[in-house]
Amino acid sequence: MYLLFEETGKFLAGRALSETDASAQVELDSGKRVKVKATNILLRFDKPEPAQLMAAAHTVASGIELDMAWEFAPEDDFGFAELARDYFSEQASLSEQAGMLLALFEAPHYFRRAGKGRFRKASQDILAQALAAIEKKKQIALQIEAWVKDLSAGTCPQPIRDQLYKILFKPDKNAPEYKAVVEASRATHLGPLELLIKAGAIDSPYQFHWRRFLLENFPKGTGFPKLDAPQITEDLPLSSAQAFSIDDSATTEIDDALSVQGLGTGTVLLGIHIAAPGLAISPGSAIDQLGRARLSTMYMPGYKITMLPDEVVQAYTLMEGQACPAVSLYVTLDEATLAIKSSETRLERVHIGANLRHDQLDAVVTTEWLQNPGFDHGIDPPPLAHQRDSLAFLYRLALDLKAKREVVRGKPENFSRPDYNYRLVGNDGAEPQGDEQVEISVRQRGAPLDLIVSEAMILANSSWGSWLAELGVPGIYRSQASMAPGVKVRMGTKALPHAGLGVKSYAWSSSPLRRYTDLVNQWQIIACARHGKTAALAAPFKPKDVDLFAIISSFDATYAAYHGFQNAMERFWILKYVQQQGITEVEATLFKDNLVRADHLPLVLPVAGAQSLPRGARVLVRLGDIDEVSLDIHGTVTQRLDGGEDDKGGAAQQALDDESDDDTLAGPIAIAVDLSEGDAAPGTTAPGDNPAP
Repeated sequence: MYLLFEETGKFLAGRALSETDASAQVELDSGKRVKVKATNILLRFDKPEPAQLMAAAHTVASGIELDMAWEFAPEDDFGFAELARDYFSEQASLSEQAGMLLALFEAPHYFRRAGKGRFRKASQDILAQALAAIEKKKQIALQIEAWVKDLSAGTCPQPIRDQLYKILFKPDKNAPEYKAVVEASRATHLGPLELLIKAGAIDSPYQFHWRRFLLENFPKGTGFPKLDAPQITEDLPLSSAQAFSIDDSATTEIDDALSVQGLGTGTVLLGIHIAAPGLAISPGSAIDQLGRARLSTMYMPGYKITMLPDEVVQAYTLMEGQACPAVSLYVTLDEATLAIKSSETRLERVHIGANLRHDQLDAVVTTEWLQNPGFDHGIDPPPLAHQRDSLAFLYRLALDLKAKREVVRGKPENFSRPDYNYRLVGNDGAEPQGDEQVEISVRQRGAPLDLIVSEAMILANSSWGSWLAELGVPGIYRSQASMAPGVKVRMGTKALPHAGLGVKSYAWSSSPLRRYTDLVNQWQIIACARHGKTAALAAPFKPKDVDLFAIISSFDATYAAYHGFQNAMERFWILKYVQQQGITEVEATLFKDNLVRADHLPLVLPVAGAQSLPRGARVLVRLGDIDEVSLDIHGTVTQRLDGGEDDKGGAAQQALDDESDDDTLAGPIAIAVDLSEGDAAPGTTAPGDNPAP
């Protein structure tokens, strides 16, 4: 005797070897023996052979019209044999009964299971919905098949083009567009990005980078809700200082200004004045939530996404001609020795006499102009007539502060390489399209105005960091245990040394309109200024506050993402510049393995033919093709420019120093595509811990 039974969702047939009330031993055609529960046995028969029966049953099942079977089926539960007799005839054969069993089991949209070999037909509404879903799935499958053919043939269907960035970087793996790209990628043996490029899906490499960044970092867009900036209601005293700021022309968030009083008296009062949004914006407020969501202003050549709405920024920015609220650090100095005698923090209003723009003044404010009172370019702009003595003192102080930090660092800071400014002609701050003419100009690191501001900000950030620690008020610090290779700058809540800057502690506090960490620290500093030794009780953030750690974690990730995108966009525009200027060769210096840095452009690229050359070797490089999507360019060394002499150590060491603070992408960007089944001025390299104006 043979048995047809169900085993783990499959129907099998075999010869019964033995049987009890509870189970049976069955031998399959393969020779395998299985134990079958009695409740799983559905048919008993003597002939035909099990294999013949199953083959016939499958044939019968394929011919059953499910709509008709559904009509014949009773409303209550029924057995498959019953329906077979209603559907075929009262004498339905064994193969017809088995065929009906298979058909019912494989059509759950028509019939749901009600027990072993028993079923109940679906209601009219459920059946209609199921059939509509099946038809939709069929049409989607046909659509995917058509899209795969188009992609494989080098054409991108519009629905896939519309979902391009989501497919590549934040895919819905159940979406038909995504599935089509997966299948076409397999069929063509091309990577998904390469496939889509060849299919013409990427119209603009610039928009590819930009929209990818927005998708990952600003999925809800870059706009702000309408919010009114709260007014500073505190009655602040007016300082006697006449301050001035030094920023790039494109800077609208003027966070800091400087003042000098007492020149010629032997004792000088240096004022470092920071915009004071923390006096009006409170933790947890609507504007605070905006700042905490963005965490920093994001800069890129020709454009920026601000941390706060412009109307909020303009309410607190240090605009010339106004008496602006400020958190001021006053440092009393010996005019001759520049020794610091004391420091004091005040909450006040400060008159801003001028907003100086370093890109307009760098050619005037030179070392010779500052150090030689009789030197005259003959082109001094009017604002500088009132600032020359102050700038000269500030430059002397900056050189002194820098030298003292370098003693602590154990090595001089390297300003051998310039920064570069990027200007998109005719852009005027509008969102770039990627086809603008780009101009690149040199801005030498360590230029006098740069140095004046950066040293003043380091002094303020380190002084306030130490002050917070002395009063037991937590802040957000940046620290570096040593300058040994691989020791990174870290953020934390403890006032630890920053070896790279050569200071005992360093708390970003000088850009509260541009960095959220600075706004947080400003709230803490304001509490210290108001409450002194009891500030720890009044400060918004208490020691070991979990909120501080959450802010640090979010800021680190966000700032790194912004900085990485800025680097990518700077590389995009330098490659665009190479194309626009028709540059085919560059003079360059080998600085690491097969990487060279162009001598007169902010360009780093891998080259062939440098294997036997020492670090620091100067070479002529022929440029290869440019890929604006991967931001890739290669070159070939065609000539050694320094005579081929052995490196005596100086050039190699300089190359190593350059490598340590290289901010330029050295090769193609990593574009991670998941298709598995289941403080800087716009257009300049971000300054890390050396706050440029």
